[in-house]
Formats: sequence, C-alpha cells, structure tokens
Amino acid sequence: MHCVRAECGITQSLINKKEPCFLVCDDTILDKNRSEKIELVHYQYSGNAHDVIAGIGLVNLVWHGLRSHDSIPVDYRIYDKASDGKSKNDHFREMLKLAQDRGINPDDVVADAWYSSLNNLKAIESIGWTWVMGLKKNRKVNRGETLEKLDIPDEGLKVHLRGYGWITVFRFVAKNGRTDYIGTNRDNPLVIILNWS
Repeated sequence: MHCVRAECGITQSLINKKEPCFLVCDDTILDKNRSEKIELVHYQYSGNAHDVIAGIGLVNLVWHGLRSHDSIPVDYRIYDKASDGKSKNDHFREMLKLAQDRGINPDDVVADAWYSSLNNLKAIESIGWTWVMGLKKNRKVNRGETLEKLDIPDEGLKVHLRGYGWITVFRFVAKNGRTDYIGTNRDNPLVIILNWS
C-alpha cells in the first residue's frame, strides 16, 4: 500500500491565489470501530472521542481565504506508518512543499501544537512563510523555562524558542479554564492575533 494523497486539479480552480489566505493543517480519525479488518484501520488516539479508537487516520491541508472566507481542501494524506514509514509530521511537510509547488503562498501556516515540532517550524521558515501554531505548555524557551511558568502579557511576549530562535508567544484562557499557548514567527504578530479574537 502506498501513501494516498489528494490531487489538487479540481480544487485548484476554486482557489484565488492572489487572495490573502491561511494554510491550515489538522488531522482527524474516520471512526471504524466496527470495521477492524479493513486495511488502513489502526488503533489511534481521537481528540473527539478523547480515547483510543479503531479508525483511519487522515491528515488534511485546507486553504482558507481571508476575504472570501472560503475553506477549500487542497491536500490530504492517509496516515498509515506501517505501509509508508511516514509520520503525520512527514506528511505535513510534504503537503506544504507541494502547496508551494502549486503556487499557493499563504499569509500564515496554521496548526495545533501537534504540528509545531522544530523540524516543521524550520521547514515552514525555509520556504519563506510565517506560521501561527499552538505550543505545548512545557515547551522550553529562553534559558530552560517552560511556557506555563512565564508571565505573558495580553500583547504577547518575545521569547527564544529552544532550537529555533526568537518568536512571540500569546496565552489564551478559555471560559472553562483551559489555557492555550500560541506562537508565531511573524514580525507583527499582534495584527494576526487581534484578527483571530
């Protein structure tokens, strides 16, 4: 079995490549709890179920227009490390490279903390793009501090991300008390964060 990926022929005509946009990466699991004998079905953690379930892992890349507010899938990968040896992060980097080859030039690459590994952040920067991504609370910055130990003002805090360089970090506290950390390599990070609020 080889890696399955989307071809962009149909959706490419729907994308205005001159429109400011985000490229958003996320993954999901197609629940196949009653279909364990189907090829590609593996036990994986599901954020929706908050448990390990039998399913098919899917990594998606979506173009989101900032003027039109259209969200158009431009690529996907079936996550099946047993057949192709690739992690979700490997698929993520391949999809970004292919999006670049197809002429997509996002204002930012956006993803949750799962995709904010050093290799991924460096790959995005090597293309010349900026990123806005979730960061885990125990991420090491400055001289061995973790994000959860920092006093982060509303306007963000410039920190040195270990192994990467200078970024700006924001902390968001939800009504239910959950705390999320968002980092970016943008020069003017407050503009993007205010647009998200």
